Amino acid sequence: MRHDNTISQSFGPQANAYLTSPIHSQGADLGDLAEVVGATGHPAVLDLGCGAGHASFAVAPFAQEVVAYDLTESMLQVVASTAAVRQLSNINTQQGSVDKLPFEDAHFDWVISRYSAHHWRNVEQALSEARRVLKRGGQACFIDSVGEAEPLFDTHLQTLELLRDPSHVRNYSEAEWLGLFQAQSFQARIIKRWRIPIEFSSWVARIGTPADRITALRTFWAGAPAEVRENFKLQPDLSFEIGVGMIQAQITNP
Repeated sequence: MRHDNTISQSFGPQANAYLTSPIHSQGADLGDLAEVVGATGHPAVLDLGCGAGHASFAVAPFAQEVVAYDLTESMLQVVASTAAVRQLSNINTQQGSVDKLPFEDAHFDWVISRYSAHHWRNVEQALSEARRVLKRGGQACFIDSVGEAEPLFDTHLQTLELLRDPSHVRNYSEAEWLGLFQAQSFQARIIKRWRIPIEFSSWVARIGTPADRITALRTFWAGAPAEVRENFKLQPDLSFEIGVGMIQAQITNP
């Protein structure tokens, strides 16, 4: 099975779960994102890997147009129906892969993404495409879980993510994110850092992790070193914490 098919298989049946998920539907970062985008007038915005559309919903009241873009058709159906209920008529949906965008050069003022990029097979190509479709002086704002600077912690984090969801590719560290943007002629900075609690039972239920993988996760945590347990603030019910970062970037060579 190809990676794109793995993503659709993971997320297709779970679209409504991501609409109501507290981690995805709530958070001060949605307000922060709306504030950052809204400060630039009434921009044209592209939401890459929009999922159930929470980032699109947050910025729509401040935007001229929002294109909610995702690989998974059922996610886009959720976005369209929810946008209609919320009377957000400036949100349009379009299906496709982030590394091959079906848009003209210099069309958007902003490219945004929230909790999606760790599933992308080719982040470098996706950022290259993002740069292409941005106007002169265009900006990007990405929010995503981040990898750990210490290799011991990072190895455990990536393994946990992959055991839970085979569509996971990588939680990039802050340094990796800055390097990825810089390589595509963006000037980027981390504008906010925080940690979010991951409630284990809902975490695996939301993506439909099969029983054997849940058993593997329990076994994996049972053998984790004390330092790893402490870093992720592991709880008796296997709930834990991970880091999240908000990255703002602007084209440096328009």
